[in-house]
Amino acid sequence: MGSDRGRCGGGAPGGRFYLGPSFFVAEAAGPFSEGRPIIDKNEPRVNDQIRISPVRLVDVDGEQVGIVSIDEARAAAAERGLDLVEVAPTARPPVVRVMDYGKYKYEQARKARESRKKQHQVKVKEIKLRPKIEEHDFNFKAGHARRFLGEGNKVKLTMRFRGREMTHSELGAEVLEEFAASLADVGQVEEKARLEGRNMTMVLAPRR
Repeated sequence: MGSDRGRCGGGAPGGRFYLGPSFFVAEAAGPFSEGRPIIDKNEPRVNDQIRISPVRLVDVDGEQVGIVSIDEARAAAAERGLDLVEVAPTARPPVVRVMDYGKYKYEQARKARESRKKQHQVKVKEIKLRPKIEEHDFNFKAGHARRFLGEGNKVKLTMRFRGREMTHSELGAEVLEEFAASLADVGQVEEKARLEGRNMTMVLAPRR
């Protein structure tokens, strides 16, 4: 019984049980972690997060103030009701700038959104054809391909052969060539016609 009490730590201060070394590590870490600012490595240090002194101070207007203590730099930002941001942490001394950090982050986020909108992800749209396609169907599908190419997407033409049609695959190739020619003003052949099993494919890309 005595050994059980010693192992469980029934007599530990405050009635706590002994749970091994990790218990004391957790206990010791608590006070030191409280109130400590959490710094995102992807974000610059701001205001009280900047510890190094002296620093090279840049005013809100972009003018070089010079090398000053970190306290002087924080005071300069506080006088204007703005933030002190570390813009070049690897420089010696580090470069800090007075700015409205909230406004700066908003502008950066807005520019990132606009940049993503401008980036067009190219998609591949497939259009299926037959060797004996009728003119109406040909023109209808060519209209779709024209729209896809105009939107900046690629078009994969798939010629499907059935039964004895495989013996005259050259007819399918002619249809693909004619289809591509009808779109020559908006598209160009990126991959020439090639036979894949019972299908023949061709890829068109938007004309630059």
